[in-house]
Amino acid sequence: MKKQYRVKKNDEIVEILKERKITAGTDFVIYHKENREEEHYRYAVSVPKKYGNAVERNLIKRRVRSAVRNLKIKNHLDFFIIIKITAKNLTYEDISAEINSILKRAKILEVPND
Repeated sequence: MKKQYRVKKNDEIVEILKERKITAGTDFVIYHKENREEEHYRYAVSVPKKYGNAVERNLIKRRVRSAVRNLKIKNHLDFFIIIKITAKNLTYEDISAEINSILKRAKILEVPND
């Protein structure tokens, strides 16, 4: 994923959290807010240290980024994905399906015009 699609600064993440638009599932929590300054969406991923060692945390982050990359997400949005410890036993398909479901409920995905 290109760096332009990532929220990197702590201040930006705090702004997303302050907005308090939350959608949660059993293994992920997604905070989101509108951002008219950017032409595209941006996101950040966080995994608690209790999840496991660095290898396990990086693996789940790579899987989540890959799942997000394959979705059609609305522009002008920033969102922050927090991974819960319960996500440890999920396969890539489970991760992708749950993130897709949460983003649909949050109305973050683009709706096709049929």
